[in-house]
Amino acid sequence: MPELPEVEVVRAGLEPAVVGSLITAVSVLDERALTRHLAGAADFVRRLEGRRFTGTARRGKFLWLPLDDRGSALIAHLGMSGQMLLRSSDAAPERHERVRISIDHPTHGDIAIVFADQRTFGSLAVDALIDDVGSLIPTQVAHIARDPLDAAFDDAAFHSNLARRGSAIKRVLLDQGVASGIGNIYADESLWAARIHPETPANRLSASAVSRLLIEVRSVLEKALAEGGTSFDAQYVNVNGQAGYFAHSLNAYGRQGQPCPRCGGEIRRVSFMNRSSHFCPACQRRR
Repeated sequence: MPELPEVEVVRAGLEPAVVGSLITAVSVLDERALTRHLAGAADFVRRLEGRRFTGTARRGKFLWLPLDDRGSALIAHLGMSGQMLLRSSDAAPERHERVRISIDHPTHGDIAIVFADQRTFGSLAVDALIDDVGSLIPTQVAHIARDPLDAAFDDAAFHSNLARRGSAIKRVLLDQGVASGIGNIYADESLWAARIHPETPANRLSASAVSRLLIEVRSVLEKALAEGGTSFDAQYVNVNGQAGYFAHSLNAYGRQGQPCPRCGGEIRRVSFMNRSSHFCPACQRRR
């Protein structure tokens, strides 16, 4: 599933092409792409056509494009395999194309924003914007916390949250109500970098260990962002259809049976919450 770095790469790629653009036409080819827009396809089209995009924004794994009515935005969640692609206005349909939004940019001219999704777990919607401590966010995003790369992320609240939780630290990192955007890959990588066993109870971590972990979370996310995100297959690509290359920089995730880059111990993979955890039992000891 695309995580924070992948979604931020998509947001940054969309920004120069969509800001200031007039939405000239919207084609919904598959209504399964609108599961978050409960009013249906006709309402989705009506609320977009004739409007302009005024910006781009993201929180965690959600991204949205505010509209010029100042009260709503096009919101996207990519799910497992969703893609937001920029194509020429006359481009042939993409494989697994679900929605096409035609726009007219003041400089770049006619462009198509294509939402393609192989597994159909992603979704688009037009959602109302609400105030969240000085910033406007869609109502569908209000339930998740800010992410660690957000300038307004509250480090003290993160410390307090962990101190109250007896659950495994990896489970807490994946809780979008604590810190959004950290998925399975980046949780494993951050815990490896901080030398913390994924099953360590969160409330057993010292204040210095939590600070170290938060530093490593940010470092891992920033490096992944700089490298275009993590791509293991063709399902995650940027707006131009290109894969990220952070997979080549992974130290723990997906490296089971290989030597730990730090100590030489064997990376282990164990089942965790219907997915997997990857860690080095030698230098990420459970204390």
